[in-house]
Amino acid sequence: MRAVRFDRFGGPLEVALVPEPECPDDGAVVRVEATGVCRSDWHAWQGHDPDVTLPHVPGHEMAGTVLQVGTDVRRWRPGDRVTVPFVQACGTCGTCRAGEHQVCPAQTQPGFTHDGTFAEKVALHHADVNLVALPEAMTAVTAAALGCRFATAYRALMAHGRVLAGEWVVVHGCGGLGLSLVMIAAAGGANVLAIDVSPAALTAARDAGATQVLDATGMTPEVVGTHVADLTDGGGHVSVDACGSAATAVASVLSLRRRGRHVQAGLLLGTHAHAPLPMGRVIAWELQLFGSHGMAAHDYPPMLGQVTAGVLRPEKLVTRTVPLELAPAALEAFGRAVGTPGITVITPT
Repeated sequence: MRAVRFDRFGGPLEVALVPEPECPDDGAVVRVEATGVCRSDWHAWQGHDPDVTLPHVPGHEMAGTVLQVGTDVRRWRPGDRVTVPFVQACGTCGTCRAGEHQVCPAQTQPGFTHDGTFAEKVALHHADVNLVALPEAMTAVTAAALGCRFATAYRALMAHGRVLAGEWVVVHGCGGLGLSLVMIAAAGGANVLAIDVSPAALTAARDAGATQVLDATGMTPEVVGTHVADLTDGGGHVSVDACGSAATAVASVLSLRRRGRHVQAGLLLGTHAHAPLPMGRVIAWELQLFGSHGMAAHDYPPMLGQVTAGVLRPEKLVTRTVPLELAPAALEAFGRAVGTPGITVITPT
């Protein structure tokens, strides 16, 4: 089958013929009909994730049709249309038994622990635990847009941010994750202040529902925090770093009002792994800090219900679809400081 592959970190990306995936006894092989291009895939290519081994096929946001199931699978059969969280939980450990699949210590992740979805087919583990049935009317492109970014944004705001209508939500970084946060928060009746250094990204944030935007070009985290306080009458009730840099993480904390909630949704990797958060402010203002790592398959139904009802429109965040041959260029684009706003989706088949 065809897949995007790299043989060394940061090296050439090529569309190559690779072996067909083997179906795990507890898993499934899925024909990939659409897969999102995410900054996390760029991090995998750059060697920032210790789970990646070479040669490697990236990609983890997908939708498709089940082709084969393992002998231990009971809930799924060939022909089922599915998506899947990027965290493949084991379903049996203590963490999973508590319902926290998204932080399963035995998790696998397509595109990281094994070959991913920039391919015509992909093998997925623990199918009965992790596969999510797609609503009949949902296209594969829309489902791929849920990916890790939209689902991560949904849980970041609902489970951690606990956003209420009328509150201020501050979003730092308006890529796919940030725009998802803007859309979900605005749909829930929150006031959203979106921050980025790209005019195009800020325009996209307004289109997604942002009440206010701030161009943070050249600003220190402290200056960002001061502007946010002015624009929101005291700071955000919730602030989310959707970019994943030390500067935006600090700016997010400094953007909060007293007793506000910071959610770290953007990955902090490489040189940004140890962000110097202002813990003095955290203590004095009784701020709350949360990490957000995706969403378990069993938590998808409320989000899918809102998408089906038209309350949430993730398909509006998809700015382009490309064939597998253009996937390398789409992934390389994340290495540039300012890229195309929105979500790029690959259609391999």
